[in-house]
Amino acid sequence: MSLLDVFVTPYLREVADFASHERVAAASTISRFARLGGLLSYGPSLAAAEREAAVYVDRIFKGQSPATLPFQQPATFELVINLKTAKALGLTVPQSLLARADEVIE
Repeated sequence: MSLLDVFVTPYLREVADFASHERVAAASTISRFARLGGLLSYGPSLAAAEREAAVYVDRIFKGQSPATLPFQQPATFELVINLKTAKALGLTVPQSLLARADEVIE
């Protein structure tokens, strides 16, 4: 998650509503954005990140020093496409992109 996401996340609905009102194709790294009406999102899977965090917590509770744990980057990413928004914007999403999506909102 980027620093920008920290500032924008509380206002995802407002950003999605503004983009819709202004007829702007907007994307985010946060999957909830597409579920709120943004065109699409592509970013790290928060569910996968939470599972990885749980593994770290478990290792720390079992006595491993946090300083010895390796730094990890997200390994699982998810693509969410909102077809309702695409249709409202007059956009056609290629079938090849839809086939790669983890979630398609119709």
